[in-house]
Amino acid sequence: MPVKFSVTKYTARSQNSARFSHWLLFLPVLLLISSGCNLLPPGDAQSESEASRPQEKSLSVDIAVASLGSLEKDTEYVGTTFPVREVSLRSRIEGQILDMTVDVGNRVEQDQVLARIDDSISASTVREAEAEVAALQSEVASLEADVNDARAQVEQAQLELKQAQSDAARTNLLFEQGAISEQEAELDRTAVGTAEQRLRSAQQQVANRSSAVVAAQRRVAAQEALVAQEQQRQSFTVLTSPVTGSVLERVLEPGDLAQPGDEVLRLGDFSQIQVQVQISELELARVRVGQMAQVQLDALPEQTFTGEVTQISLAADATARLIPVEVTIPNREYPKGTLRDRRIGRGLLARVNFGQQNNQSVVIPETAVQVASEGAKQNNSQSDTATIFTLKREGKQATVAARQVKLGDRANSQVEILSGLKPGEEFVVASSGNLRDGDSVRLSFISESASES
Repeated sequence: MPVKFSVTKYTARSQNSARFSHWLLFLPVLLLISSGCNLLPPGDAQSESEASRPQEKSLSVDIAVASLGSLEKDTEYVGTTFPVREVSLRSRIEGQILDMTVDVGNRVEQDQVLARIDDSISASTVREAEAEVAALQSEVASLEADVNDARAQVEQAQLELKQAQSDAARTNLLFEQGAISEQEAELDRTAVGTAEQRLRSAQQQVANRSSAVVAAQRRVAAQEALVAQEQQRQSFTVLTSPVTGSVLERVLEPGDLAQPGDEVLRLGDFSQIQVQVQISELELARVRVGQMAQVQLDALPEQTFTGEVTQISLAADATARLIPVEVTIPNREYPKGTLRDRRIGRGLLARVNFGQQNNQSVVIPETAVQVASEGAKQNNSQSDTATIFTLKREGKQATVAARQVKLGDRANSQVEILSGLKPGEEFVVASSGNLRDGDSVRLSFISESASES
């Protein structure tokens, strides 16, 4: 029994000690809980409440600049560029090419000397023809002297005829008076006839010798024409450019023997450029001579050229039913060193668009008409009007303003604006959140700028 009592007493003490230990463990926790609300002063507690609220930030928007455009995507035709005129410079005489002053790509001016051919044979032919002219001219001079002698004989015969006629008249008067015999009078009359015969002979000599002079003069003229022809042939030894342009190809080289008709150089006139494309017969009704066309070159992607349809072929490809069309564009030359000093060359890939550029309106992406605040957001897919947001700049600050616009046709994820937005105005294409009129916004890095446009 005493032992049993002793064990029971020890157990009760152990339980009380355990309960007290538990209270001692939870006491600091209770103190912290009870005093937690009083750890911060009233001002700091309010700051913590404000800091816990989400701060309002300006929305990020994508900005675009309104411009004229077309909903319909016109058909684009691919062609090749050619100079407005290509010239083959050919040799017109036989001879060896002595020198050539230009190479492929060099610019040439009209009448510029490009090459020379050996002219030794032509020069000797010219000298021979000139010598023949001199001989014929000497013959003409001799014949003209003969004509002068014949004319002098005519004058002498005329004087003798007058003298004979005077003598015959006097003897005839004496015969009538009976002073002389009839035989003496007949002698004077015979002398008159003889003088007349000599005069006619002298006049015939003048005519004959004059005809000989004319014939000789014609031979001189013919020989002079031959000299001119040979001189012209000699001039063919100097090859000059018939156009202002550039050298496309050197067919022959110095030292080659050129035959009449051989091509020596090929030149191109690049004052204008022709683009040859082939269009379908179904599109022929849309194209006419004199129509404007837009031309873009892959070699010059930063520029768009305006050309004119100058020729529509009447011969279509019987297999593909394609019709050749020729578009001519100006090829301006800018000063060297500028960004646009490159001229359009030959054989470049060109893309031609025959779309009507005059009937254009403001076209914007459909996403722009769907940018609206939570209260104004609505389905504008079939509505004639919609709300878009335009950009207002005030220094470095940017805000948006809601605006009602009238919609037109829709195509290719774009919508036509009939009224309410003008070209050059900035508008919101996309936003990181719902917009309201007057909200401050931040422009994304892909946004366009009206000044840049």
